[in-house]
Amino acid sequence: MSYQPIENYGIVGDLHTVALVGMDGAVDFMCFPRVDSPTIFGALLDQRLGGQFQLTPVSDAFRRKQMYFPDTNMLLTRFLAEDGIGEISDFMPIAKEPGWHALVRRVKAVRGEIEFRAACAPKFDYGRAGHTVEKRPRGWLFRSNGADRTAFRLRGSVGLRIENGAALGEFRLRAGETAWFILETSGAEDDSPAAGPDFVTESFKETMNYWLTWVARSRYRGRWREMVNRSALTLKLLASREFGALVAAPTFGLPEQPGGPRNWDYRYAWVRDASFALYALMRLGYMEEAAAFMGWTEARCREIEPGNQLQVLYGIDGRRELPEETLAHWEGYRGSRPVRIGNAAVGQFQLDIHGELIDAVYLYNKHGEPISYSFWKQLARDIDWVCDHWRAPDQGIWEIRGQPREFLNSRVMCWVAIDRGIRLAVQRGFPFPMERWRQTRDEIYADVYEEFWNPQRNAFTQYKGAAVMDASALLMPLVKFIGASDPQWRGALRAIEAELIDDSLVKRYDPLKATSDGLSGGEGTFSVCSFWYVECLARAGDLRQARFIFEKALGYANHLGLYAEQLGPAGEHLGNFPQALTHLALISAAWNLDARLSR
Repeated sequence: MSYQPIENYGIVGDLHTVALVGMDGAVDFMCFPRVDSPTIFGALLDQRLGGQFQLTPVSDAFRRKQMYFPDTNMLLTRFLAEDGIGEISDFMPIAKEPGWHALVRRVKAVRGEIEFRAACAPKFDYGRAGHTVEKRPRGWLFRSNGADRTAFRLRGSVGLRIENGAALGEFRLRAGETAWFILETSGAEDDSPAAGPDFVTESFKETMNYWLTWVARSRYRGRWREMVNRSALTLKLLASREFGALVAAPTFGLPEQPGGPRNWDYRYAWVRDASFALYALMRLGYMEEAAAFMGWTEARCREIEPGNQLQVLYGIDGRRELPEETLAHWEGYRGSRPVRIGNAAVGQFQLDIHGELIDAVYLYNKHGEPISYSFWKQLARDIDWVCDHWRAPDQGIWEIRGQPREFLNSRVMCWVAIDRGIRLAVQRGFPFPMERWRQTRDEIYADVYEEFWNPQRNAFTQYKGAAVMDASALLMPLVKFIGASDPQWRGALRAIEAELIDDSLVKRYDPLKATSDGLSGGEGTFSVCSFWYVECLARAGDLRQARFIFEKALGYANHLGLYAEQLGPAGEHLGNFPQALTHLALISAAWNLDARLSR
């Protein structure tokens, strides 16, 4: 058994957690019962110790295909051969009962007679804990021996046997026959929503209606509607129904370079994503989701003690401690070690998050609901803090683990924080120290041109004194620091194209030329940067080129329209999957490009 390419997976979820389902029918990754809980299936990161839920034809003669039921997050995996066709429908019901979660797997023979194999072989607590299996009247109860005592019940319409802690079985289906399995949280068996005889059929219909109704709320009617809707559906899966937060990705440990050490845990909420998320969600008309994320963000701001500052990231429940550790017993995806859980970036100093925060609040106040005066007072304290610290070196948007620098993007986003704060205060009539904020904002603006413009390169450089480029400069016209048609910016864009852009693929920076980021090994190109590039071209009026690049970038999505964080030289997906920021940038680029083409 070999590791599947990252792009060979689809995801299903219930707004609390997700499962990654491969084209071979195996669930190779699932944290349970929440997205930030330990794994019960982690074969994607260690085939031997990770655990999986396999459901597949016994024969290898089948070709495999995968699709979503249109406009839903319900996955259909198909197996095709001359003498038979089989299908697996995977979905997670959107539970009405708090605390109940389930993965439903329904297998069907469409044509011919097919023998299937089922193997539910969990490994609890990231493969660190043993477990017991107990036969119950309505299925099997799997319970971790670890400290958290995680447990789930497995129900099925076919008989299974237990071997070495796994539920195994083979069964044969003729054309039109079906079998099903339900993995659900443990509890009172008779009180389970899955206890009824028609649960699988009814929950299938209810789940499909939920997603169709949700997609119908989108205001987007432009070009690339299918890709925009798929991105919106993906973002909905990454948003916590319980807390309102949006995780950066539902996975951890997937490498930026196979065999390399750049393997991070993204199952947390980054403040940086706030403005991108609110912009995209409000554009599409999803005000309920935008309000939930804004509420989560406001709660984090209100927790800040005087003299302290906002953290870079938080747990989805708002927890501040996210200690980073390595799973030394796991080999990692294709030998990519270390496999990390937790994220040490939680303790980094990153100035740009203040700009993203204030920009998000500004957008929400403008297009959503007016913010309260008490919230404004907290924001004003944050802006005052930016006025005092904007010159400080930091780890920057890319969260380097090397020497702090005075990064261009951090400086620009400090300008954004103060600029949007002034605009918000003026619009709402909030009190603020007008002279101080305007003077500091103008000082930052001048500093960017004086200290970060390199006349030899005819470009803005990554950090003060550098001669190298950084793709985060593509955000400058998007946050309205500089006009997209400004001759100086056009020169800077040409320099970025020459150094960082190949075809439609964009490197965030060149690790071999730029400042040391404190890590060895290389990485792929960043998909989010490709969509920033498209939006820069569109805003500058280069619509033909923007559309061409956008179509190329769309061509790098996987077979379901999903994107990992990065792409390798052959277009292979790298890094955690799927990544929220990439899908947010896709929506923004599609909206802006479509609007300009329609004019």
